[in-house]
Amino acid sequence: MQRTSLTLRLIIPAIWLGLIIAISFVETPLKFQAPGITLELGLGIGRLVFFAMNITALVLAAILTLAMIRPRASRLQWGLLLGLWALLLTQVLIIRPPLNARTDALLAGQETAGSLWHYFYIAADGAIFLALIVFVIVTARQLIPAVSPTHSVDA
Repeated sequence: MQRTSLTLRLIIPAIWLGLIIAISFVETPLKFQAPGITLELGLGIGRLVFFAMNITALVLAAILTLAMIRPRASRLQWGLLLGLWALLLTQVLIIRPPLNARTDALLAGQETAGSLWHYFYIAADGAIFLALIVFVIVTARQLIPAVSPTHSVDA
């Protein structure tokens, strides 16, 4: 059980990082450059993709939380996990609703002013990304045994 928990503490954040790279950093900027993609179509696709991404991230965060229980994780790992939960819940509960409302308005053909909410979402994704990198590094350092310097004898 301990080995599985420790392995999950390394693999789950790595999967989550891959999700952010693939969706937020690659798919989203490229989507609107595809031939034939209208604003409405791109927004509809984006809404579905980010809903699925948020659900997946919540599941990954829940699995990671369970993996932290036995063996007990370090205070730093718990702090990082708490930060990840705070950022993720901020994205889902605070940032997504105004983005969804703006998407609804655009899809209904209404003109809307620019919105800072996209920048808030991007900032939250960036913060999650950085926290996950730190989490992976901290976990890897715990799993890799300390290497002691070898003494060589000069001939």
